[in-house]
Amino acid sequence: MRIGLIAPPWIPVPPPAYGGTEEVIDNLARGLTALGHDVQLFTVGASTCPVPRRWLYRSPAEPMGDRFREAAHVLAAYEALAGADIIHDHTELGPLLAARRRISRPPVVTTVHGPVTVRNRGMLTETALYAPIVAISRAHARSFGGIPVAAVIYHGIDMDVYTPGPGTGGYLLFTGRMCADKGVHHAVRAARRASWPLIITAKIREPAERAYFDQQVRPLLGPDDDMRGEQPLAARVELMRHAAALLNPITWPEPFGLVMAEALAAATPVLAFPNGAAPEIIDHDRTGFLCRDEDEMTAAVARVYQIDRRHCRAAAEQRFSLAQMAADYERLYRAVLEQPGREPSSRTGASTR
Repeated sequence: MRIGLIAPPWIPVPPPAYGGTEEVIDNLARGLTALGHDVQLFTVGASTCPVPRRWLYRSPAEPMGDRFREAAHVLAAYEALAGADIIHDHTELGPLLAARRRISRPPVVTTVHGPVTVRNRGMLTETALYAPIVAISRAHARSFGGIPVAAVIYHGIDMDVYTPGPGTGGYLLFTGRMCADKGVHHAVRAARRASWPLIITAKIREPAERAYFDQQVRPLLGPDDDMRGEQPLAARVELMRHAAALLNPITWPEPFGLVMAEALAAATPVLAFPNGAAPEIIDHDRTGFLCRDEDEMTAAVARVYQIDRRHCRAAAEQRFSLAQMAADYERLYRAVLEQPGREPSSRTGASTR
């Protein structure tokens, strides 16, 4: 199968530091290639994903989120990938523009990586008339309401990269974006109250991220807390492997939460607030703890060594592997391609999990 993948134009694939969507796309491209498919990726020129690549922008487009730059990127992508059997679009604007331009071949599948909001609900409603939509968790799928979702497919982790670790580093870990939604301030307070050192690796580039850190996180940090900023992949993996647990006190309905699956792959238990997809990723009392508030998270820290780290790794291998994600998408692509005569608005029928 000739498969065209379209990445957003903001971050290289794979990302040099923070970039969950781009990490997933890199994993998917490699997973589909391993299944024997001919994969071509439309991305930015700075990408290094080991499949044939095309691009409009040699460097990541700036400013991030600029609709004019995104539109130029996706229109160039659809033209470049016109010879594919199927296009898998990971951008927000691409499927809508393709529908407006009446690009009906090759067929398109789109994965929605972000939340469903008042702002994008109309766009997603129109997108669903043209392209089957993939949600990235069951919680995410429920948030679409009446907008049809063709499949629920979890993100996949490269198990050869996130290898099991011993968890003997004597610290807790937070990794993610520096914002209130990620609950960094809750992680700092829970670790402090549990008398554990906390290592923080966080994206902190935007003005709002810096303001949140200065106003709500920095005043909480003590001498045992280690603020390291963004880390490259190898360093991030090693921190996960040796952490006693990952703290993920998310305060919003996060569609997936890639960092939790990555921690499980590294055999590291996860302590999370039960929002969004967290209950689908964490098996309470077996691979971590779902905590209703800071008090429960603080108490759970004392129980992390009761978790058998082998269970964490096994859960990741069974549900969140790169190979599983690629196989699930392959099944969806075939379901779409086997129904060439159906109207775009009725294309569904892929399996969910």
